Amino acid sequence: MENKTVDKKFNSAIVIVSILIPTVVAILFSVKLKDLGVDVEPMPYLPPIYATINGLTAILLVAAVMAIKNGKRLVHERLMTTAIACSLVFLVMYVAYHMTTDRTDFRGEGFIKYVYYFILITHILLSIAIIPLVLITYVRALAKRFDAHKKIAKITFPLWLYVAVTGVIVYLMISPYYVN
Repeated sequence: MENKTVDKKFNSAIVIVSILIPTVVAILFSVKLKDLGVDVEPMPYLPPIYATINGLTAILLVAAVMAIKNGKRLVHERLMTTAIACSLVFLVMYVAYHMTTDRTDFRGEGFIKYVYYFILITHILLSIAIIPLVLITYVRALAKRFDAHKKIAKITFPLWLYVAVTGVIVYLMISPYYVN
């Protein structure tokens, strides 16, 4: 019963963080530091870095699942914590890029345009949905509620993996249109 109390203790924080992160990102996404009088150079070098971090996150997620399937709980825990840290680093870089650099439009035409926007929209929507799922999954592990953790992890893992992989794909599809 005590472990469920730990789990419930974090519920409000999870809800707040899950609403706050996408809201703040959306607001900051529309803010350009230069428009606020802040003299900062654009950061066009960030997209390949944060795309690489997305790729690394995907690798960490797969390695973490392999670790737990092989009974290596500590390795799994460290890999998942690192994946969360990578996601946070990605988020900071993503916001920094969009606050300092003009938007890049996808200019592909025909069928590929629809493929790109499908991937982009599902990536964005699932990146919002994954926040509470990751937090709930993590808290259940911290509370040592491993049955509940495993149950939600079966949903969290493929969605988070999709977000990480499609982040790389979106970057690869739009990168030819970046202005240097």
